[in-house]
Amino acid sequence: MFRSFVTQLESLLNKELPGESAQFSMAPVNRMRLQDISKDNYKPKQSAVLILLFPEANSIKTILIQRGKYEGVHSGQIAFPGGQYEEGDLDLKQTALRETFEEIGISSENISVVGCLTDVYITPSNFLVKPYVGIMNQKPNFILDSNEVALVIPVDLLRLNSKDIRKEKSILQSGGFKIKTPYYEIEGLTVWGATAMMISELNAVVAQIKITSSY
Repeated sequence: MFRSFVTQLESLLNKELPGESAQFSMAPVNRMRLQDISKDNYKPKQSAVLILLFPEANSIKTILIQRGKYEGVHSGQIAFPGGQYEEGDLDLKQTALRETFEEIGISSENISVVGCLTDVYITPSNFLVKPYVGIMNQKPNFILDSNEVALVIPVDLLRLNSKDIRKEKSILQSGGFKIKTPYYEIEGLTVWGATAMMISELNAVVAQIKITSSY
């Protein structure tokens, strides 16, 4: 049942995480590990995203969003809801919840945060992202901020670990050069970079859970 899944997930998230070893199986070839980044001038912008999980029919779903088009390195990309820490936020967990409400209209009152995954550093935009994992007991109603979100993409959680959606290609970055990278093909969309790395670690955690067929 979904409750059993959540109990196991929360327990695993509060133990030693798979970490960068899981993340880097989906990292672009030029991605630097956090331990290899010089700390002399390392002043990343703090940010957070929310990996939201909920039951629907006989499956567990999560959601991705497609960002709108704008002048920036993440324009049009597929991501989890989230954004930059703001001065009024109590902590990064509140950042993730606030951004989720602003972007797709889900109130924090309906979300239970059960843990987080390993931080991911995004070199082009100098963001250090903390991925939180949140739970809802039913499918949410989405209210999109059309200025930030072009599309909400519900995804079957177990589908994310299917080998047939994991591929590799060269992708044109915002700077105008191509980079070879693994990616997930989800609903015909390319999910790569930091989001793919987070999914890879999430997959490694979920693979340890005994999931029954009914929710």
